[in-house]
Amino acid sequence: MTEQEALQLVVRAADDKKAEQIVVLNMKGISPVADYFVICHGNSDKQVQAIAREIQDQAEEHGLAVKRVEGFHEAKWVLVDLGDIVVHVFAKDERDYYNLERLWGDAPTEDVAAVLQP
Repeated sequence: MTEQEALQLVVRAADDKKAEQIVVLNMKGISPVADYFVICHGNSDKQVQAIAREIQDQAEEHGLAVKRVEGFHEAKWVLVDLGDIVVHVFAKDERDYYNLERLWGDAPTEDVAAVLQP
């Protein structure tokens, strides 16, 4: 699976669980941690967990290694590490507080609408 296909898979999985304001930051050359950050939020603890679980399930089903998942039980900021793609699933208040989009403001964004197209 190519990096773009993996990115599409992750964004679609988040979208399938009605994740809000999905943003994809291209971190290439900016962060040694990952090539892409996917940032989104849910409106309840259950939704945050459902989004993270769907991303993890879809990744595993398609042969992507899930390196780690952190924060799942607290459901305030769940990190799903897929290696080149790191997904941040927030509760709304935590997303507003940490504002990763501002923190990584120098990272270009990817067109999520294009990612969602087959």
